[in-house]
Amino acid sequence: MKNNDIITKLKKSNLLGKGGANFPTSLKWEMVKNAEAEKKYIVCNGSEGEPNVFKDGFILENYPEEVIEGIKIALATINNSSAYIYLRKDYYEKYKNKLEELIGNLPITLFKKTGHYIAGEETSILEAIEGKRPEPRIKPPFPPQSGLWNYPTLINNVETFYYVSKINKDEYQNTRFYSINGAVKNEGVYELPENYSISQILKETNNWPDFSFFVQAGGGAIGEILLPNELKQQVGGSGAIIIFNRQKTNPFALMKKWTDFLLQGNCDKCVPCREGIFRLAEIIKREINNPNKHSLDKFFKAHKQTLQDLFFVLEQTSFCALGKCAVVPFRSLIKKLK
Repeated sequence: MKNNDIITKLKKSNLLGKGGANFPTSLKWEMVKNAEAEKKYIVCNGSEGEPNVFKDGFILENYPEEVIEGIKIALATINNSSAYIYLRKDYYEKYKNKLEELIGNLPITLFKKTGHYIAGEETSILEAIEGKRPEPRIKPPFPPQSGLWNYPTLINNVETFYYVSKINKDEYQNTRFYSINGAVKNEGVYELPENYSISQILKETNNWPDFSFFVQAGGGAIGEILLPNELKQQVGGSGAIIIFNRQKTNPFALMKKWTDFLLQGNCDKCVPCREGIFRLAEIIKREINNPNKHSLDKFFKAHKQTLQDLFFVLEQTSFCALGKCAVVPFRSLIKKLK
């Protein structure tokens, strides 16, 4: 295989990264390949830390050969490169032996994730591998320009490397993996066309509810809340679909679950995210403990200005995408369900 062949194929396939940012894979590979440097690095991101997202684990369980093949193709394409596979702690323990067997003598190192959710953000990964506290870096420069130890670095998700191997063999069918769980009959991971809408996916997998429901799409912590009449759109993000029974779901308990996760999962580096999420958690906890229970509508009216101010500050001034995106589930849940 000639080094340029796979980049040409990636361009024709229009493959976008599957870690959530949807950046064109071919462009990222081309940037790293063409960068002038004495050495370069490749990172396969298998951190997958968001609740109710488990498609990378499914791929590592069932298709590890394809993932390693995708990394091998990157090594062959990017001169003077070596690679890391950055794995969530339980994935590291579960798949370490199998992956090491497949790696053999290749310049690929397994690395166990350090820290919580934010330790899966692409520049936090670089900090962790370098032995530092995993927290986001200022961008630019971006990893393809200056990544591990300031060398050009290609960072792609487990699923992306899986599809690189498929594209290289002309077996790519414009599909992606979806994690489906919650109040569903057939929880699991499904590989279906990338252009399918959420409603098509639920019907295809026999998971369309026969009760009043709402969906969280894209992730289990920062995914958007959608109503049944809004499901003609594609999933996006990490490909997660979580179904909630509207009659059985306490919205305040759900929001508390999100704030608990975000409080634990952020790095505490920037004030807007650290203090903004803490303040959100404080308001929601107080409401849960309120003997005079409010409806979601009354809750929003009582805290409207405070919530709007918190959402604005988080979205506009947070250092990284975690704080900026943290408002999505809260704002959409209050808007859709109040």
